[in-house]
Amino acid sequence: MALSLVTAGESHGRALVAIVSGLPAGLVLDKDQIDADLHRRQQGYGRSPRQQIEQDEVEVLAGLRHGRTLGTPLALVVHNRDHKNWEWGMSPWPPEGEAGGKGTKAVTLPRPGHADLAGTLKYGFADVRDVLERASARHTAVIVAAGAVAKALIAKIAITVEGRVLTEDIEQQVDEARADRDTVGGIVEVRARGVPPGLGTYATKDERLDARLASSLMGTQAVKGVEIGEGFGLASKRGSEAHDEILRDERGLYRDTNRAGGIEGGVSNGEEIIVRAAMKPLPTLMKPLASVDLQTGEPAQALVERSDTAAVEALAVVAEACVAWELARAAKDKFGGDALDDLVAAHRAYLERIDWSPR
Repeated sequence: MALSLVTAGESHGRALVAIVSGLPAGLVLDKDQIDADLHRRQQGYGRSPRQQIEQDEVEVLAGLRHGRTLGTPLALVVHNRDHKNWEWGMSPWPPEGEAGGKGTKAVTLPRPGHADLAGTLKYGFADVRDVLERASARHTAVIVAAGAVAKALIAKIAITVEGRVLTEDIEQQVDEARADRDTVGGIVEVRARGVPPGLGTYATKDERLDARLASSLMGTQAVKGVEIGEGFGLASKRGSEAHDEILRDERGLYRDTNRAGGIEGGVSNGEEIIVRAAMKPLPTLMKPLASVDLQTGEPAQALVERSDTAAVEALAVVAEACVAWELARAAKDKFGGDALDDLVAAHRAYLERIDWSPR
């Protein structure tokens, strides 16, 4: 059974939900490790005060018994503590009684750079909140929870994943932007080690490993660019400078360079996988940009709502989760197994067959 992920939830709704299907039975999960990743996502210079409100932690509703997966769908929940202030405004049913708390007034001022305008036009909404609640990056909390599960799975076949921020002087940039009531973006990098050659495929476009990684990262809020290895830099090089020569020693095949970022032809080649993502400045500004009131049609300023000045460090954690998830999905496709021991045994047999060993 293929590994799959479905999520649900709104930014100020009761909770965020992820359902992970296709996990092999017998995988031990550690709640503290999942919560640690959720905590990492909330950290970083330039985050909003909401991060002090939420204090995210995972709850498991199904698919786990005594810390071990059952081979059935795993249901993960991250509650929104801020929902207590939005119970009327985000009630799933027509609210009763007098309006109170936040979200009681319709939002009609779309923000440039957000899904606000495109979403209201697409779905025919009159209230932008019907769009922004789901389009919000708050949704990434359960992506990180699912990614932590994926990291636990790929660790069983000696694959590790780590994300980091590449942007320099991020704190200075945040301080300057905050003083101007503005926002900043940045670049993050994820490296995966121990990935054997053979994950992904060149047979179909949507199952290429690089396509999976790019899709997952580009599907993350505020990401506007993704590159594998040297990416765009390869466009300015000659072929003799762009590709990684194939060598061999007593341990097997390897490369001295890794311009391809560990993927060739949509398939992992045994080198370290390197992926970068570029994040635009966040679109909610304390000094708002020009917009149009969707109710009156008159020029106006965009919605102002609590927001981060920067979330680049959070993106590094989310990107790490995305890469871990796609590698876990590709590994499950490659090695199969309804039980964890079956997947591990298939991985071991595969390594014995090929001319490669982790470096």
